[in-house]
Amino acid sequence: MSTATRTEIRRLDGQGLGLLLVLSGALFLEGADIAMLAVALPSIGAEFDLAAGGLQWVMSAYVLGYGGFLLLGGRAADLLGRRKMFLISLAVFVVFSGVGGLATESWMLVVARFVTGVAAAFMTPAGLSIITTTYAEGAAREKALLIYGAAGAAGFSLGLVMGGFLTLADWRWVFFAPVIMSGLILAAALRLVPVDTVAVRRRVRELDLGGAAALAAGLLLLVYTLERASHSSLLTTATTGLAAVAALAGFVWIERRTPEPLVRLGILRTGTVVRVNAVGLLFMGAFFSFQFVVVLYLQELRGWSTLETSLTLVIMAIDGILAPTLTPRLVTRFGHAPVLAAGVGAQLLAFALFLPMTADWSYFAMLPSLVAMGFAFTLAYGTLAIGATDGVEEAEHGLAGGLLYTSFQIGGAVGLAVVSAVLVAVADGATYTLEDYRAALLVPFVAALVAVVISVVHAVVRRAEPTGASA
Repeated sequence: MSTATRTEIRRLDGQGLGLLLVLSGALFLEGADIAMLAVALPSIGAEFDLAAGGLQWVMSAYVLGYGGFLLLGGRAADLLGRRKMFLISLAVFVVFSGVGGLATESWMLVVARFVTGVAAAFMTPAGLSIITTTYAEGAAREKALLIYGAAGAAGFSLGLVMGGFLTLADWRWVFFAPVIMSGLILAAALRLVPVDTVAVRRRVRELDLGGAAALAAGLLLLVYTLERASHSSLLTTATTGLAAVAALAGFVWIERRTPEPLVRLGILRTGTVVRVNAVGLLFMGAFFSFQFVVVLYLQELRGWSTLETSLTLVIMAIDGILAPTLTPRLVTRFGHAPVLAAGVGAQLLAFALFLPMTADWSYFAMLPSLVAMGFAFTLAYGTLAIGATDGVEEAEHGLAGGLLYTSFQIGGAVGLAVVSAVLVAVADGATYTLEDYRAALLVPFVAALVAVVISVVHAVVRRAEPTGASA
């Protein structure tokens, strides 16, 4: 079997285009996997008798596995080889997607989702760092990153539609379909992903497993605390909250003392890295919580089918067309920071337009909000990937990618936990009213508002910097 060798790619044609399609396909799959599940949640809840809190854990198990181990995944890519980590994690993704489809109990589904998330945690930063170390710095790399980001964004939006069609047959196909897609991507990746020609330190003991465990435990306890806060005693909430703080503090303590940390804490002195990750956390947290509420509103309150819900949300897939065509031109003209700010602003507009929803809202009343959300992904997702590695040494691009996608998943998990807690807190009974959904939508609105402020500050700071500097 032939495999590609690593040479610097300067044009997106031939082998360079094929490699980009494989890597983008894996990111598309990761986004679609989450989105398809979101549409299927009411059907899963009906089969396993799960309310909003239980359904939240079906989603959160994946994002916690993802977010909790992304930094380890990024470090493993740098130490053990990007190709190896990409291929192994993609294979695990194939297996446990199938396990999720075969689940007969809700706990089995949650465990399968967690392991699938861990696999994605190793796959995604490896894919990103393959791009940033294989494509030549400049136009080729920026275009590759934007196409890569567009594929991930398209996965989120098109996955909603795919999930609707698949759930019509059976919600289990939401898990079986990724098995087929990831299997095809794996077959192509074996031939096209280049062998690492740079020196790779193949020493597992240099991986900071203690730090990874502390981070994963801290995130799990944090999300559990937030989700249970509205319907647990003050003592229970305080206990789990303190345990979460202790675990996260332990993570920082380990990182300061281990010779090979998951996170070289000095990277957080780079202003661009901090601001971009903060925006990424808020952007994805807002999107996950918005999507969760809207799907429940349409299917539970309005009584729409999964297919009707999917077709309603499909307009957000315009990012799959616009991101690789419009966004590169805007980034070339204005730089990544102003385009990012515009994307986050579009997200805030989308949430503001959805807040006046009624019990008999038509599709056309929802359309402006959904179009704005599509533009938000068009402008923000790829520019976040560019900003994540801006000013970072190539040797730490795996770490930088891990930080960004950790921020995405932490944001998603926290957003889901908070919006679920709000729904439970405001509800008067087992079913949710229109006012309950409106109250829950304030969660993504506030998150997007904060993200807008940070992104505007980021754009102003970047404009004031000397060319090539990074604050």
